[in-house]
Amino acid sequence: MTASSTKMPTLFIPHGGGPCFFMDWTLMGGPVDTWDKTAEWLKSIPSSLPEKPKALLVVSAHWEEQEFTVSTAASPDMIYDYSGFPAHTYELNYPAPGAPDLANRVQELMVEQGLDAPLKSSRGYDHGVFVPLLVAFPDADIPILTLSLTRDLSPEKHLKVGKAISQLREEGVLIIGSGMSYHNMRAFRTPMATAPSAEFDAWLTDVLETGDLEKRWVKLSRWLDAPQGRNSHPREEHLLPLMVAAGAGHDETGRKVFSDNVMNSTVSAFQFG
Repeated sequence: MTASSTKMPTLFIPHGGGPCFFMDWTLMGGPVDTWDKTAEWLKSIPSSLPEKPKALLVVSAHWEEQEFTVSTAASPDMIYDYSGFPAHTYELNYPAPGAPDLANRVQELMVEQGLDAPLKSSRGYDHGVFVPLLVAFPDADIPILTLSLTRDLSPEKHLKVGKAISQLREEGVLIIGSGMSYHNMRAFRTPMATAPSAEFDAWLTDVLETGDLEKRWVKLSRWLDAPQGRNSHPREEHLLPLMVAAGAGHDETGRKVFSDNVMNSTVSAFQFG
């Protein structure tokens, strides 16, 4: 891709619970406005950008492969990887085109850094992709490339892959890590989530907003040493998209751009650049 006139930021966004933005959340036992603030923030993303992105590169918590894998699908299908929700939520559609040309560019950048980057032509949009983007970019007119996590869930590797693709920000590509800053499914909606999620969020915010970028890298690599780290992420797949976003913003201080209390837990979004 050709260079853009401006540099895109990189984002870590909360993608919510299943198809939460497109249903009556009282059916799940919560207040009807549970996800309203998150939805409003997602809607604000386009106006916060320096220009309309040429493409979106999305790393979702819901795609894992043995190696970092790049989708070459030109017209990705929907992957309804949630269960127990109203029937209409299995008819949601996000017809944004894929970005096979960008896939080759991503593969090139990763290989230059010694990272394997196999291609996959059959990967569709999982709910970590299409649910938040239906809110943030409802026109579905921006090409989307998806990149997987790796099953070893190594924070260092995910930071490195973010750094490897950071050049894309100069080429008009918005890099989005789609996950949740807190993801303890057993604690959600109970008092057990409140204090631990706030404590972990405070640590995460302090680490991401530090001006010592080398220290930030080390602390993120060792996130399990954080207060309430493992409690907040019994399995870390929803945190690792943040590592990719932070890696892509490796030379810039991060900042918290959104936070809310959702289902008794603190949930936040972060931006680099």
